[in-house]
Amino acid sequence: MKTVVTGGAGFIGSHLVDALLAKGADVIVIDDVSSGLLSNLNTAATLYQLDICDPEVKKLIKDIKPDVLFHLAAQADVGRSVKNPAEDARINIDGTIHLLESCVEGGVKNFVFSSTSAVYGNIEREIITEKEATSPSSFYGFSKLAAECYIKLFHKLFGLPYTILRYANVYGPRQLPKGDGGVVAVFLERLKAAETILIQGSGEQTRDFIYVQDVVKANLLAAKAPTNEVMHISTGNSISINSLLEHLIMVHGAPAETHFTEPRPGDIMHSCLSNELAKYLLDWQPEVPLAKGLEHAYRSSN
Repeated sequence: MKTVVTGGAGFIGSHLVDALLAKGADVIVIDDVSSGLLSNLNTAATLYQLDICDPEVKKLIKDIKPDVLFHLAAQADVGRSVKNPAEDARINIDGTIHLLESCVEGGVKNFVFSSTSAVYGNIEREIITEKEATSPSSFYGFSKLAAECYIKLFHKLFGLPYTILRYANVYGPRQLPKGDGGVVAVFLERLKAAETILIQGSGEQTRDFIYVQDVVKANLLAAKAPTNEVMHISTGNSISINSLLEHLIMVHGAPAETHFTEPRPGDIMHSCLSNELAKYLLDWQPEVPLAKGLEHAYRSSN
């Protein structure tokens, strides 16, 4: 199988590249390495260090004619999207359109897109299904939702097959300590450096945390055949940020000083995603419990 992975030097992307190579796939990575790390990338993959909006990308995909394109490259920081919505839109919307055009011209058989729970915004639901109305509360959530809409229209107008995976909060080895999604990595960095833990807001906001290898497995299953559907990749369980920190302090084995700060603009209070559709359509389910995943993340962090 010939594959292209955008964002393959990033946190999730580099794990996906490893898994694809282990299965014998031919892996081409497109990544400008603006947020990823070259040290993450398996040397058996072929890297093209390009911005996804670069005109060279279209020529490259047309020449490669991959069976599957996994689109993970993104501007994924909520705070950064609020400060610079134009750049967020350039990467997440314009970049996705450019890739979609490239895939149509290159005859790509399956477009697997990494999306986010941020498309829902502040929905007052104990658990969110894919049928819920979307109402993003940040430009990041909006740009990812817009990208989803373009993907669906490219399927309708040009027949491009796809699967959209909306992730809960992914964590694990290689995650950089920044942004909302990187809260586990942020806490681990500060714990190991014996620094004060900063908690934005009350800490009672809840998230659905899913281990990176479970996300990789979902991508591999989605690559087998396009579903032309949107589905959640999540655990279906949530935990407060305060409770998450307590778990990490237990793993660390030493107390930590905490300080509460102002809530971040565009942040959401609660997020927990149902994963029933992914279980049904992909025959997938999460396998790594939170306690085990946090311990693995701790042991793997610097």
